[in-house]
Amino acid sequence: MRTGQRQEAVGPEETGRGEGQEPKATAATTALRSASQAPIGRRFGDLLVSDGVVTQKQFDLALTEQRRTGEKLGEIMVRLGLITEDQLVHFLSRQFGIPEVAFPKKIAADIIKLIPARIARKYCVVPIGRTLGSVTVAVADPANLSALDDLAFMTSLKVVPAIAPPSIIRRAIDRYYESTVASGTIADVLSEVEAEAAEIEVIDGHEASGQVDLAALRSSADEVPVVRLVNSILLDAMKRGASDIHVDPGDGTLMIRYRIDGILHEVMAPPKRVEAALVSRLKIMASLDISERRLPQDGRIKLRQHSREVDFRVSVLPSIFGESVVLRILDKRALKADLTQLGFQPEALEEFQKSIKCPHGLIVITGPTGSGKTTTLYSALNTINAKERNIVTVEDPVEYELAGATQVQVSDEIGRTFAASLRSFLRHDPDVILVGEMRDQETAQIAVRAALTGHLVLSTLHTNSAADSISRLADMGVPPFLLSSSLRLVVAQRLARKVCQECREPYEADEELFIPYGHTPLGVGRCTLYKGRGCEACHFTGMKGRVALYEVLAVTSEIRGLILNSTFASEIRDVAAKQGMKTLREAGLLKVLQGVTTVEEVLRVTSE
Repeated sequence: MRTGQRQEAVGPEETGRGEGQEPKATAATTALRSASQAPIGRRFGDLLVSDGVVTQKQFDLALTEQRRTGEKLGEIMVRLGLITEDQLVHFLSRQFGIPEVAFPKKIAADIIKLIPARIARKYCVVPIGRTLGSVTVAVADPANLSALDDLAFMTSLKVVPAIAPPSIIRRAIDRYYESTVASGTIADVLSEVEAEAAEIEVIDGHEASGQVDLAALRSSADEVPVVRLVNSILLDAMKRGASDIHVDPGDGTLMIRYRIDGILHEVMAPPKRVEAALVSRLKIMASLDISERRLPQDGRIKLRQHSREVDFRVSVLPSIFGESVVLRILDKRALKADLTQLGFQPEALEEFQKSIKCPHGLIVITGPTGSGKTTTLYSALNTINAKERNIVTVEDPVEYELAGATQVQVSDEIGRTFAASLRSFLRHDPDVILVGEMRDQETAQIAVRAALTGHLVLSTLHTNSAADSISRLADMGVPPFLLSSSLRLVVAQRLARKVCQECREPYEADEELFIPYGHTPLGVGRCTLYKGRGCEACHFTGMKGRVALYEVLAVTSEIRGLILNSTFASEIRDVAAKQGMKTLREAGLLKVLQGVTTVEEVLRVTSE
């Protein structure tokens, strides 16, 4: 096998070992020991530089960073964006003379049991294959010879290392170890469901013809094991702080995933035969039609746990392998009445607070789905909510309940659209109007005119930056003279994961390292940053919780003139930057300097 070539996830044949003998060294481990005699960092760097992947200056910068932080050189280069994880794996494979691994889609339980969860996490390894007398192990750090020795001693097998990306190994550890450790209740319930799965299976012939025995399906959905399974999934997701639950059908598979801090994690894989009953149970809870499996459906589930009320927004989408279900978790506890908790920089917060206290004008919050726009809007409404103000909202759907406000949910089927509701609002004597989203020209124009006639209007858009929102509104047909007169503030936002407070570790870095990413030096020089080591609290990701990054564009008289002249978004952005606006990237890097998040996370959620 050539150096650097990927191998399949199986171990080599047994070469023989007597009872009680020490594990024999393999060709791979021998190569490891030989390679480890040379200066690892320099050999690794020589390969990268000679292949033109990085420059000598970039490599020297990474070495300097390694001396400061004590991190592994490869991890530093990935963190700084100098190389990708795949490149790291490829060059480690070349350096140590052991293969990269084609990670298997599924690993058998008896193979996983060879290495305990504690050891897998400690060394960042996963067993992926076994033959008689040997085990193939995916490793992130091939230079850690003591780990290989420990594994050989523990398993009494020959250990065959193969290199895999650290992120894939960590996800595999979460998948095969964490889901069974952190959620014993679900595992117990799933075992019970599997034991009774034969009773709730839908006949293939019925599915093919589109005919379903509804009575049998409803009965199976109401079976105690299925009810317990669904309830356990919902409660476990709430416990873990998930924002979404995904029920994903595949070709002969079924997967349950949670979105935690913006990242999807697989938590369990129930047998395919329980899919029909599980999906039907969710439909029943959401008051949906269990007989309709050809069209998308939307519904809502409300749960109460002690004094905590949580809503689940349910979306069912037919796919080629079955019905995919996504549940968005709407937890009222996520609402922060104190705007200072959201993540605004002091100057941006002052500008935002000043704008929402104005009697009239248009405030736009922009960002992709799941960036926290609704939370920001409702936190703002909570701040200005008072008996003296009449607040009305139109949303699709209404995600949070606001005491004292009149909230309307859009229903296109009966003609209750955003535009129609807005027209009615203007006859309802409002002080503050919240429009869930400006989706079309009519809605945008009515919202702008409402802002011009003495109302404070808050709404959202889907654009990449604050300046782009102005261009988007113009593209939607809002006349520049109306937009320049009504628009008061535009806020772009993203959510970035925070470093776990339980396992964070400090390290020293120089502020100049961030200049290539768009940071404007503050003159702080060397500073203390943080990274997460990984622990039970953060599910060994090193990150827990999220903070919002804000780009706040105040519409000054100069910018009003640019809007009136239909100036390009790039020119508006430049003028706003000169007036003190921090871009999303700059706001994120400031959070890094404050020890809240990491450079990699900021680069992941922002673009320049």
